[in-house]
Amino acid sequence: MKFSRLFIAVAATTAFAGVGLVGCQTQGSSGADMVMRNGYVYTVDGKNSVQQAIAVTGGKIVYVGSDEGVSSYIGKQTQLIDLAGRMLMPGFIDAHMHPGDGGRAMTLCDLKYQTMTRKVFQETIQACLDADKDKGPDVWLEVGSWDRMGMDGLDGDPDKSTLDALKTKRPIQVRSTDFHTVLTNSRGLQVAGITKQTPNPSDGKYVRDSAGNPNGICEDGAADTMAAVVPPATEAEKLTQTRAALDAMRQQGITSFFDAMSGPEMGKAFTTLQQSGELTARALLAIKLDPAAAAADPAKTIADAKVLANTYDQGETKVAPGVSMRHVKLFMDGIINAPADTGAMLTPYLHNAGTDKAPKWKPGKNLGELYFPPHVLNPLLLKAVEAGLDPHLHATGDRAVRDSLNGIEYVRHQLPGNAFRPTITHNEEVDPADYPRVKALDVTANMSFQWAQQAPSTVDGTSDHLGAARFARMEPSGSIARAGGRVAYGSDWPVDPLDEFLALKVGVTRSGDPQNPHSYGPKYAGRLNADPALSREEVLRTITLNAAEQLKLDAVVGSVEVGKFADLIVLDKNFMQVPEDELARNNVLLTMVGGKVVWAKAPFVGVTQKSTPQ
Repeated sequence: MKFSRLFIAVAATTAFAGVGLVGCQTQGSSGADMVMRNGYVYTVDGKNSVQQAIAVTGGKIVYVGSDEGVSSYIGKQTQLIDLAGRMLMPGFIDAHMHPGDGGRAMTLCDLKYQTMTRKVFQETIQACLDADKDKGPDVWLEVGSWDRMGMDGLDGDPDKSTLDALKTKRPIQVRSTDFHTVLTNSRGLQVAGITKQTPNPSDGKYVRDSAGNPNGICEDGAADTMAAVVPPATEAEKLTQTRAALDAMRQQGITSFFDAMSGPEMGKAFTTLQQSGELTARALLAIKLDPAAAAADPAKTIADAKVLANTYDQGETKVAPGVSMRHVKLFMDGIINAPADTGAMLTPYLHNAGTDKAPKWKPGKNLGELYFPPHVLNPLLLKAVEAGLDPHLHATGDRAVRDSLNGIEYVRHQLPGNAFRPTITHNEEVDPADYPRVKALDVTANMSFQWAQQAPSTVDGTSDHLGAARFARMEPSGSIARAGGRVAYGSDWPVDPLDEFLALKVGVTRSGDPQNPHSYGPKYAGRLNADPALSREEVLRTITLNAAEQLKLDAVVGSVEVGKFADLIVLDKNFMQVPEDELARNNVLLTMVGGKVVWAKAPFVGVTQKSTPQ
């Protein structure tokens, strides 16, 4: 087996003080492959200790400690990296994202997550159509990163007529940033065969006008059906998109990731790149389960998932990044954001019984949507765990969270002692009575911290639909942590831009950064609400060791400790020491996976790689 080893070619014209060859060998030692010293080594061990140096051999950490102590690991062939005081820490583990969609989004007509009026929305899409005039009338235009919630707050929700007004005969579909809504034009509905007589799927709906005709808005399962009408990317296109996603991830310092809604397409893509040596992060893929199939035959649903998992799962995690498929994904509900209001709630959403100028927000009848009721959920979870598949449950509303916890509790009682690791992701609304149940049931609460900053979609819309009490406890990562629950981080990219440092900053301050383009400017710079924030130590643990525990990787990654794989990053600024308002203004200078550098920029840009037999 071969492991990667660094080398540096030093020329007279090259000034690179960070890396050099060591020409002496310590007595009694053959030397490590690599030594990194003179740094702020933030370990995320049991004490969050800070050390100075590490040594790596065969892709594993063999020493963590002082500069003086690491000297015995320096041999003739050891690569020595001077960190020059910089912060070294475990690589980021993004434990909920959608890299296939992220890579694909890079190729679409891009609305760039911007809040825009319907007029600007039309102008932007028309510009994409005009730039693609060579496309025929039957070629779909795909549009991504639409801030539906923000648009609704400006001048109302669009429908098919908004797109029908554009100068084109092409079918169009527009994906919302939350990936729960697709808007299409009349031509798109025609191509998809969606009519007044088309029934809603069990896990979504076609929004309809007063006459019962679909108005172009497709929610949840209906959005997935509409999206599936567009011809899929070719295998070559999918590989290009996947390479782009991996490149974005390694620049962010992501050394392991969880693809929260995967299948054979992504299993094949990541396996292909792994076999060609292009996989630069550990890939863990979840299989989405269909509610209708699960209700009809839970045993067959899980048996089919297990066959797919066995096709792509590569078994024991090794030093070099590989592919794992050991999770199932269940969408318990939709989203709590207005105007969708499809997250399953314990009490109804509020609706405006007054006027826009004189609003009167009162409880209505809408409790959101629950796609896996308990009589379907409980046997399904039991079958999944018995098959060795860990469940990952999407739940945004407090009823969906409670039912998820109840289902997990049912499995715990049926299978006492089973070491399965369930996750409930998003948890945007959680009843306070359920905070301690996260710890009691050994559940990971996966949170997307960037949602805990003020934004037009929350402050100007969702807050009214939730009401003051529920808005005051929205995004309760701090409350869950204070109750002893394990909180892990997931970016949900491309639902949001891939900006890990902004998310971590929001986790610490519960407010955005007006200087960051992925925040919402001075108007929305205040704190979201009074729910407790996480400390810097806690927030770094969510994206390292806690995420590793969620994914059953904690024995090999997630902290800088002897025996673990050298999945490491070096930061431009010390996250533990910079002022709070600068926490989002940071960069990864070096990303290493299994001892191999997969991304580097100045002053490490001079590092290259070669493979050396061990």
